Amino acid sequence: MTDGNGTRDGGQLADVSALRPGGHAVVVGGGLAGVTAALALADAGVRVTLLEGRPRLGGLAFSFQRGGLTVDNGQHVYLRCCTAYRWFLDRIGGAALAPVQERLDVPVVDLARPEGRRLGRLRRDALPVPLHLGRSLATYPHLSLAERASVGRAALALKGLDPADPALDTQDFGSWLTAHGQSARAIEALWDLVGVATLNAVAGDASLGLAAMVFKTGLLSEPGAADIGWARVPLGELHDRLAREALDAAGVRTEVRTRVTSVRGHENGGWSVQVPGETLDADAVVLAVPQREAHDLLPAGALDAPENLLEIDTAPILNVHVIYDRKVLATPFLTALGTPVQWVFDRTEASGLKEGQYLALSQSTAQNEIDEPVATLRERYLPELERLLPRTRGAEVKDFFVTRERTATFVPAPGVGRLRPGARTKAPGLCLAGAWTATGWPATMESAVRSGVSAAGAALGTLGLSRGLLPDFLEEAA
Repeated sequence: MTDGNGTRDGGQLADVSALRPGGHAVVVGGGLAGVTAALALADAGVRVTLLEGRPRLGGLAFSFQRGGLTVDNGQHVYLRCCTAYRWFLDRIGGAALAPVQERLDVPVVDLARPEGRRLGRLRRDALPVPLHLGRSLATYPHLSLAERASVGRAALALKGLDPADPALDTQDFGSWLTAHGQSARAIEALWDLVGVATLNAVAGDASLGLAAMVFKTGLLSEPGAADIGWARVPLGELHDRLAREALDAAGVRTEVRTRVTSVRGHENGGWSVQVPGETLDADAVVLAVPQREAHDLLPAGALDAPENLLEIDTAPILNVHVIYDRKVLATPFLTALGTPVQWVFDRTEASGLKEGQYLALSQSTAQNEIDEPVATLRERYLPELERLLPRTRGAEVKDFFVTRERTATFVPAPGVGRLRPGARTKAPGLCLAGAWTATGWPATMESAVRSGVSAAGAALGTLGLSRGLLPDFLEEAA
């Protein structure tokens, strides 16, 4: 049976259509990395089969139905500097549905300050780097004058680092910040404000190499690099529906509810991919699955140290969803200090809610909360929202629920860089993709897309095909 998008909804695999001259590639995994790899390979003339165990595409960035609402499992954003994910949006025809703000503007509310003096903003001016952030930093009320000056000096020192230097991966970002004059308050109110959301780790637990990449690329490369983009529609519209349509149009056969049980190499070259009830032969295979699943599917000898994949730990993200009977937040999003609440987003229009307002709280570094009961989280977060948003104090809570991604990202701890493999393995034709591979980026949608392009490039090399049709950021991703 098909689901109306040319994909299987169970049962035997669909018959293969006309062969393409570039050989056959099987992509295992239908998250952003897998979809990207499949599209890039198909665009280069390869016949592609995409296999996904879930009933949908999108990996860890997806939507589901709750009553009459369409709910994202968590709030996902990207930055203007995320050239790979922006390419992906263009490729699937979804760029207009996830626009970037015209100019960086982040409201920051500090509940430890007196009423009327709690709001600060991180925003940029139309000036060259680093002057684009000068006025914002000079007037940022949540730091003292001395702390603001020290932030500027640390930023200039950070600009001189090379994120690709392996030595940086052995150090933690927090120690580097302290050594460069950053107070605990500066780390909390500025560096972690950005770093926790992008790295899913506080500065003291994060690799200096990854942190340097985030801040250099996002804040110190181009004036608009840190402008924030997010989906104005459910993520499923982008990462499932539009992705499926793009795959269909490219000639990719997409099979959902199809879990791969083994991947085996042939003695004379080529690969066999086993799914329940059938074996697929392929000239190249891309494993675009989480690191532990990739470890279990890898044949012997494919990596020098496959056990490294099991050492790449995972970190959770907790998402708290609250629906009020009235509008309580006047901005699209804000972030907060002096409270457990981190980032709050207005998801009203995207979810289809017709009355009231739907807020989504994105809580990174949630190791201590990820398994707490909903009732406990409700008792904690509703009073915090009343402190943060005065309009909630007379509002009725129509619904409160949580979504939990226990393995949302890999842990960006010092030393993780040496554990992340590249796209190529020692087994010809077998390639790896996923945000956890060696993209140079933390576990983001950008990293996932970059890994898919890099894996497609490696597979094309095996097939003897040109990489000329790959996106032009391939060299950055390789």
